[in-house]
Formats: sequence, C-alpha cells, structure tokens
Amino acid sequence: MPLTVLLAGGGTTGHISPMLAIAEDLRRREPDSELIMLGTEEGLETTLVPAAGFELVTIDKVPAPRRLDASLLRFPGRLLGTVRAVSQLIRSRGVDVVVGVGGYVSTPAYLAARRAGVPIVIHEANARPGLANRLGARLTSPELIGYTFARTPLPGEHVGMPMREGIEAVDHRDSSARAAAAARLGLDPKLPTLVVTGGSLGAQAINEACRDAMPDLMAAGCQILHITGRGKGEELMAAAREHRDYHVVDYVDGMENAYAAADLVICRAGAGTVAEVTAVRVPAVYVPLPIGNGEQRLNAADAVDAGAALVIDNADFTGDAVRSTVIPLLGDEQRRSAMTTAAENMDFPRSAAQTMVQKVYRALERPLPPLPSGAPTPNHSGTAAGAADAAGAAGGRERVDPSQERGQE
Repeated sequence: MPLTVLLAGGGTTGHISPMLAIAEDLRRREPDSELIMLGTEEGLETTLVPAAGFELVTIDKVPAPRRLDASLLRFPGRLLGTVRAVSQLIRSRGVDVVVGVGGYVSTPAYLAARRAGVPIVIHEANARPGLANRLGARLTSPELIGYTFARTPLPGEHVGMPMREGIEAVDHRDSSARAAAAARLGLDPKLPTLVVTGGSLGAQAINEACRDAMPDLMAAGCQILHITGRGKGEELMAAAREHRDYHVVDYVDGMENAYAAADLVICRAGAGTVAEVTAVRVPAVYVPLPIGNGEQRLNAADAVDAGAALVIDNADFTGDAVRSTVIPLLGDEQRRSAMTTAAENMDFPRSAAQTMVQKVYRALERPLPPLPSGAPTPNHSGTAAGAADAAGAAGGRERVDPSQERGQE
C-alpha cells in the first residue's frame, strides 16, 4: 500500500530545504508514495515546493503572541481552527505519518497528528530548538527525533542536516574534483578562492565590508566568488568591474560547486549553511545574523569550538576585519588545512535525509525500502533564489480553510 506522508514546515529555506531533502529520499525509495507539504501562503514554500515537484497544502499562519494584547485572546481559537483543518486533511488523505521540521505550521500538524493517533517524526535544524519542535518532542518518542547540531537540547539523535546529495558528496581533499568544480564556475583552479555568501537573501554588511576591502583582496593574489543574493549586488558589481578576479553573481545553481572550489568561505550562520559548510569541511568565517536570542551564533558554536571555523560579530565585520582576519587566513594554507582536519574530526553526519527516512519507516513499523541503484540525484538549487527560478516546475497546492471544519471533529 503506498505511503502517505504529511511534511510540515516552511517560511524560510532553513525549514524548507531539509523538508525537501527528506521528501526526495522518500520519493526515490517509494515513487508511488503520496507526499504532501504543509505550509502557509506567506512563506517561500509557495515557490520552492511546487518547483521541486511536490504538492503544497496551505493553512493560516498562527504565530504565538509575544505580548499581552488582543492577539493573545484570539490565539487559542485561531490555533484550534488550524488544528481542525489539519485533522481533516489527515483523515481525508489517509496520512500515515507526520514529519515536522519546525515553523508555524508544525504546531497544528503535531497536535492534529496526536489527536488522530498518527506517528510524529521530527527534525530540528537549529542548535536552539523552536517552540513548535519543543512541543512536538513531548508528543513523540525520542527515537523518532533527529537534530542537526550535537549541542541541541532535545531528546533524540544527532543526525545532521538533511541536504542535497551533491553537497553531501563533496570531498574537500580531492584536488581534481575541486579543480573541476572551479572550472564549472568559470574560476581559475590555480588561484586561492574565497567564496562569500549571505544566503539566498544576501547580507548587506558582508557585501559592504568586502567592497571596502576589495583592492586589498585583489592585491593578495586570490579570486573571489561573491554570491550577493538577488538584487543585492549592484554596487558591488559596479566596484568589481575593474577587477578580473572578483566575480559577483546573484546566486549559484548548485552550491556544491562553490563549496568544493572554496579555500575559505565567508557566510552567515543559519543552520543549513553551517551544516553544509561543516559537512564539506571547508574552512569558514561565520558572520551571524544578529536576530532573536543569538540563534545563529549558537549554530556555529560547535565548529568554532572545534577549530574548524572563526566567528566575527555582524557589527565587527568591516573592511578592516577582512584585511586583518580574512586575508591572512586565506594566505595561510597550513592553518586552513588544520581547520579542515578539525572539521573532519567533528565527524559531522552526512546522510541525515536517509536517517530521517529510516525514522519514518520505524514509526510505521515497516521495512525500509532500498534506494534504487543508479537513481538520479535530484538537482534542485541549494539556494532559494535558484529554486525560485524553477517555479514553473510540476506540483500544485491547495488551501485548507479552517472554516470548513467547524463541527466535524
């Protein structure tokens, strides 16, 4: 009997990317399985999920109120409405298991699954778990929970981050593979390579610091691949016109090539980025986004403590920081090799999608179907911008309206 799975997550690529990686592994093992993505109309999933060829069903976004105001009074009723909507979805589609990766839609998904007696499997991306997954962890067994970073305070298993197989397969010690990746990107394999990225939405502070230090970077005899994010790189691109080896692009379709070519990466410290950089074992300088309660700095902490990466606060990441820290590190091959060795010694898991799928079948007490030999590796972009360009791909979405659920419990 084909498997029916409801995967709940969305909002940002930090939730969507692991959800898609898990779904891809499921689809390859059971092509006839029914995989339904649950999100909202406001997140990036409205583009990324259909582009990946999956069905998207949306519900209302119901964030937990942070203040004592009228929204607090409305919250219980609104949350109950979304739980009812997801409960109806579970019943009408015959959902066998719910897989949650956090985000606003995971809370009603977990509550509806518990109400329906459907098993819950959870993946937590961040070192500091969100509210939804802290709740979900109380509703399921620890053996059905996986998390990305070893220090994450949840029961369960350190599995790493579900990611594209192309990234998992990068071998930073393979010089021929690295040269081939550089050539695919139009880079010179013989030059030290700095890859700069702020993620799919870019990072203005990183862009400005690198623009300020551009002459010094060029004088250091290196080449830069600077991924700015769509619409974020006009000024940087103008400044780079006189420098042949400073390459500015909006995005890279296939970040595995950028990671493989890089001798050093400057990037934000979102969970997905840190997991990918750690998995491919490339030395990194993290510039955490100063949001929330320091979640991004926590994501980078394991790698920094291990000696595999450095961290510079956003406010301190200036042209002077590039000159005093980044350029010397880029020129110090021995130190960078030691950082790669430190990353290798972390033994960061590289097959999280498969591990999470194993948990799905364990929850259902079904044998794990093997991956077909010679099955093609999915080729969805590792960035939101790249995937958005493929938005015309197969897939569809429907809207679940809580008002249609009144009185149907």
